[in-house]
Amino acid sequence: MKTQDFISEENSHLEKFRKIVQDSIEAEELIVYNLLHPPTETLSDGQKISDKVAKFGGSWRFIITFAILLSIWIIFNTFITLKFRFDPYPFILMNLILSSIAALQAPIIMMSQNRQEEKDRMMNENDYLINLKAEMQIRSLHQKMDLLLEEQIKTLFESQKTQLDMLKTINTKIANM
Repeated sequence: MKTQDFISEENSHLEKFRKIVQDSIEAEELIVYNLLHPPTETLSDGQKISDKVAKFGGSWRFIITFAILLSIWIIFNTFITLKFRFDPYPFILMNLILSSIAALQAPIIMMSQNRQEEKDRMMNENDYLINLKAEMQIRSLHQKMDLLLEEQIKTLFESQKTQLDMLKTINTKIANM
């Protein structure tokens, strides 16, 4: 094999590696850009309020505060003289207030949950992009390994051919003796 052919083959081999690496880099650029620059989230005042209400409404502080207020309400309207009672038993005003709070709080919490669901969806998209990037890197590594194996097999065939030629030459020399 001539030196010029060997250099030409090596250049071809290196060019294949460069192409694999370049393709991998180009394919990953968009993924990396999306991961590094996620879309910014702008919240309206209503969304901020719904998040705060949902955060407070789903906390132990809310439950304990609400239980204390209801207990005070019931105790006050049960044991205070008839003159100062503003909501006697069966506490109809308290039931109205509780129903109103529940009716207002439920849709506000649902708005916040919808926003959280959107955040989760975006996080899942990012996870998908990261997994896609890893898959692309693995695929690129596989291509490089295949290229190396191909080159190694080619080298083995060439060395076998050279050895076979040498054996033929030796066989011919032995036959001529």
